Amino acid sequence: MSTTLQSRKKLSILGSTGSIGTQTLDIVSAFPDKFIIEGLSAGKNITRFKEQLLKFNPKIAVIADKEDATEVSNFIKKHRLRSNLLIGEPGLLSLAAHPQDLLVVAIVGTTSLKPTVEAIKHGTHIGLACKEVFVAAGDIVTKHAKKHNVTILPIDSEHAALKQCLAGVNEDMSTVSKLILTASGGPFWNRDPKSFASITLDEALKHPNWSMGQKITIDSATLMNKGLEVIEAHHFFSLPYNQIDVIIHPKSIIHALVEFSDGTMLSQMGLPDMRFPIQYALTYPEKLANPWPKTNLASLGAIEFFEPNLKTFPLLQLAYDTGQLGGTYPAVLNAANEAVVAAFLNKKLAFVDIPKAVQTVVESTTHISHPTLDDIIALDTEIKEKIHHDFH
Repeated sequence: MSTTLQSRKKLSILGSTGSIGTQTLDIVSAFPDKFIIEGLSAGKNITRFKEQLLKFNPKIAVIADKEDATEVSNFIKKHRLRSNLLIGEPGLLSLAAHPQDLLVVAIVGTTSLKPTVEAIKHGTHIGLACKEVFVAAGDIVTKHAKKHNVTILPIDSEHAALKQCLAGVNEDMSTVSKLILTASGGPFWNRDPKSFASITLDEALKHPNWSMGQKITIDSATLMNKGLEVIEAHHFFSLPYNQIDVIIHPKSIIHALVEFSDGTMLSQMGLPDMRFPIQYALTYPEKLANPWPKTNLASLGAIEFFEPNLKTFPLLQLAYDTGQLGGTYPAVLNAANEAVVAAFLNKKLAFVDIPKAVQTVVESTTHISHPTLDDIIALDTEIKEKIHHDFH
């Protein structure tokens, strides 16, 4: 039976032209009777954004820069679209406050913080694809979500996997002894550490399993991506850091495991395809048949696990340490890493120097125990500007 217009889930996307945003819209297109797009926001990819506006005709369209306003406004008028065009942060906040069922947060950086909290205050559930929200401001965001009875759903293969494993115990965390995040290990997990000094940018950008943006690919190579996911898992599932583990699983087929108090484990498996966790967030708690490729067990061969080497990949340990310290420590870690990785991508420092540079910033920054969102955003900007200046 097809769903009526009134019962279609009202959905908006912050960052609709990026990888997660475009795949989210692919899923919306695959289930046209399930969703209606209320709002879309974009940064610089105006060509793709116009295509999306034409196809989905949202009530609200938000662009990052006013320089693009005339072009997008003329396009909306030419095609007689219903979209109300808004600009910048005020536009994002208006879109976040709009009545809707789910807001997919897929813009990178601390730009995502205030719109996410605004949506939560209006009772909108969140599909979270942006690490900064929980890494930089997890305590603040979870406090608001609890107050407004809002569910934050992970758009991330590992945390979506954990949530599906925990469904079997109705997310009763008293039955859980451990959450285990799997890491592909990136391209260097079994490389001789003595050769790290010779790692090139091209080598670091060659991820063995996933096709991702440059920054997250480098984070995977340093294992920082897994460290950030540990901090996220702490906030998603309210579990202390000593009950969250990381294991190297090079094939990226098992995305996470839960160990229960009786010693048994549940794991979630699937191909390394972001459409699965995106669909899970969009259709939660339903599971709908889809056209994506499925896992062929016989073709997988051996499933192997290895301990991560924290001496070779010190950023993973640093993520645990900053997470436990709390306050602005995780936000500083995140900002420092983002800026240092940008410097590496611009060939301003060597791969082997990334962890040292990040740790130096974390240790030299004055921290705040109970920051506001404005404190976090200001600190993020300050750290990134300083690192940019130091490496240019």
